[in-house]
Amino acid sequence: MTLEPQNIRVFLVDDHPTMLWGLERLIEGAGPRMAVAGTAASFDEARARVPEVEPDVVVLDMDLGGRSSLELMPFILERCVAQILVLTAGRDQATLDRAMVSGARGVVSKAAPAQQVLDAIEAVHRGEVWLEGKDLGRVFSQLVQGHGCAAPQPAQQTLPVPHERLTTRERRIVACVVEQSGGSNAALADCLCIAEHTLRNHLSTIYQKLGVHNRLELYVYALKHQLDQA
Repeated sequence: MTLEPQNIRVFLVDDHPTMLWGLERLIEGAGPRMAVAGTAASFDEARARVPEVEPDVVVLDMDLGGRSSLELMPFILERCVAQILVLTAGRDQATLDRAMVSGARGVVSKAAPAQQVLDAIEAVHRGEVWLEGKDLGRVFSQLVQGHGCAAPQPAQQTLPVPHERLTTRERRIVACVVEQSGGSNAALADCLCIAEHTLRNHLSTIYQKLGVHNRLELYVYALKHQLDQA
């Protein structure tokens, strides 16, 4: 399929040939709104090809030939701006929570209906978090309580905390992210009365200042440091 500017460029990673073939047909059938930018059938192939292709969304099988994709996610996120949607056949909560903490935008089951997979791809591409309601609540709760992530280091008196570097406008954006935690970037931009591309630019700067990677981590950081008020 020829990739058009409006296509969501989707890269598919799965070590099962039948599943990979089916995902390709599914994405191709959803054109022109999305198209297959590339595929990989192994951990090493994905590591080599994803940064080269620079897709918008990576649909990533959780288990690649017995090797966890948790090892692959930081590599992808450091080298391209793709959103990661985890595809899994299992329901191990600890592993799925670690995937979200590692930077995934969402988790979808291999048993999910085809339309749900497509909806999940579009949602993470918009910057939304895709999780079942009970999973979303659990992930937020565990992260806010400090489970599943590194314990905070003792504060150094000579160094300012990261959020002290935020401007007044950036603090307002953070507060709005908390207020509309499940909303799309478009809804968030409307709330702030700014363009969506302007919002994305602000979020990129905020992520860099706070050392977070996505809206889920930003939400947790904001709650921990009581940044939910503009």
